Amino acid sequence: MTHPLITAEQHAQLLANGAAAEADEDFDPPPVVKLFTPDANATWLLAWLDPEVADIAFGLCDLGLGYPEMGSVDLSEIAEVQGRLGLPVERDLHFVGRKPLSAYASDAQRTRAIVTE
Repeated sequence: MTHPLITAEQHAQLLANGAAAEADEDFDPPPVVKLFTPDANATWLLAWLDPEVADIAFGLCDLGLGYPEMGSVDLSEIAEVQGRLGLPVERDLHFVGRKPLSAYASDAQRTRAIVTE
């Protein structure tokens, strides 16, 4: 079952990445999807879904407070987030992961924000 925030193709790739991550703890794919709040600076770069609990994603997360970190997130909870103006979370339709997730994390630690451009 796909989630409203991600496409069927992204869902399939996230699940495939989740299976690969289970098999290899050093697996470091590029993020598949970028979610963000247009009015609150929160950003999520998601690299895989848990194959057993497909609503749980793993990626780089920043709630807009300047403390980006890697971890697991619940897609249903992200879908409920609203920014300061009440705008919902959106998917960046133009995002393409061009480097491993760990490289985005290193950049985010240095800049205190997730930078994808």
